[in-house]
Amino acid sequence: MFQSLEDLLKLLNPQVVGSLKRAIELGKWPNGVSLTDEQKALCGEAVAHWEMRHTDPQSRVGYVPPKSTPCADKEEQKVTWVDS
Repeated sequence: MFQSLEDLLKLLNPQVVGSLKRAIELGKWPNGVSLTDEQKALCGEAVAHWEMRHTDPQSRVGYVPPKSTPCADKEEQKVTWVDS
């Protein structure tokens, strides 16, 4: 078996990572058996570690592009009520 997370990460490839993502998304393995909460967490951790080493930030799960201006810098707009 694996001695460490490092050993596991060395065996991962894009196809395996894609399968792990799909299992997390569906909540079950390809054979239909449901993932436990612990398995979901471990799969997510493995995917995150692998992506940190092998993909650019924009391609990673959960990537949110930075805003060009922070929300706090926006000017408040006045609201005008119109009776109809």
